[in-house]
Amino acid sequence: MRILILGSGVVGVTSAYYLARQGHDVTVIDRQPAAGMETSFANAGQVSPGYSSPWAAPGIPVKALKWLLMKHRPLVLWPRAELRLWGWLAHMLANCTEDAYRRNKSRMVSLAEYSRDCLKELRKETGITYDNREKGLLQLFRSQKQLDSIRDDISVLDAYGVPYEVLDPAGCVMVEPALALVKNKVAGGLRLLGDETGDAHLFTQKLAALAEALGVQFHYGKSVERLLAEGDRVTGVEVSSREILVADTYVAALGSYTPRLLQPLGIQLPVYPVKGYSLTMPITNPDAAPTSTVMDETFKVGITRLGDRIRVGGTAELAGFSQRLRAPRRATLEHSVMDLFPQGGDIRQASFWTGLRPMTPDGTPIVGATRYSNLYTNTGHGTLGWTMACGSGRVLADLVSRRTPQIDHMDLAVGRYSRSAA
Repeated sequence: MRILILGSGVVGVTSAYYLARQGHDVTVIDRQPAAGMETSFANAGQVSPGYSSPWAAPGIPVKALKWLLMKHRPLVLWPRAELRLWGWLAHMLANCTEDAYRRNKSRMVSLAEYSRDCLKELRKETGITYDNREKGLLQLFRSQKQLDSIRDDISVLDAYGVPYEVLDPAGCVMVEPALALVKNKVAGGLRLLGDETGDAHLFTQKLAALAEALGVQFHYGKSVERLLAEGDRVTGVEVSSREILVADTYVAALGSYTPRLLQPLGIQLPVYPVKGYSLTMPITNPDAAPTSTVMDETFKVGITRLGDRIRVGGTAELAGFSQRLRAPRRATLEHSVMDLFPQGGDIRQASFWTGLRPMTPDGTPIVGATRYSNLYTNTGHGTLGWTMACGSGRVLADLVSRRTPQIDHMDLAVGRYSRSAA
């Protein structure tokens, strides 16, 4: 089967790899000059199935108001006369119930755990390396109140058999020795033993090379302009050169830009760009740098060791498709990393980056079929694109090949939104 994948981020490339492994003739189109150059380029570096939680949760509306008033705030909202933003926020608020939170978190953890297993299998089969470490994630709490609030999360981890440890300050220092320098700032932590770290950009580029060896063709420098359709089938894709590309099946994996492409076909994807930022700085003292990933729960900032670098990622900014680098967001990242790892890296040499994370209001990505018989989506992963990429790509490939995926996939496709509306 000839398959055309639109987008060469980590989600598009994993989809291409698994489809090629199943014997399909795959072509990938992207406007960038290489794979993994947008949202996959400098994300936080976390493969965190244990940390997979929807942002929509009980108590979040009150917390969000507090976050908006913080000096180093994890959430930033730029008021915009944009119906799509306010509709997305309303949909998200509707998911802030106990039942919705448990349902959404359960399916997110299921996909993320499966994805981590797929990544391990891929690593074993191919020998791919990407500054990866398998040393877990430490969710760090600065107050007892934060530590006491993890009961619901732990119940879901227990239900899915996700290994974890609840740690006191001394336990946190045992797994992240550099925290001994700031032990007075640590109330405790939740350690997720199965989580990993790695450079998503490096992984995406190396996997693209492996996919090419399987016969996948990558056409870079071509912007996807529109989809052509007749009846219930997509008949082609028009790219920026006015060229029409034709395939048997099409996969839309354009991240935050996917809704724009599908809207003219009458497909409404509730995906909104949530802007994130990162700093990447060289390690100057390995003993004073993180061992793996530390998630600073107060500021929602992830601090990750990637080889000889520290990657600091965080902030959720609702600003449409703006990619302007804002100094206050950098200040938040700098504050978190220098407060917890003051001697680990050289902040003066840090590079500053931003990317648009495609977020759904219920936290779960949109993976699967659409009402067009030969059009599929793989998007909406939010902050967990790197975490869920391999699992999403594998599920997508199975669905396209008419195979039964190894996990429950019925609530992953866009159809779940029309069912919930009904």
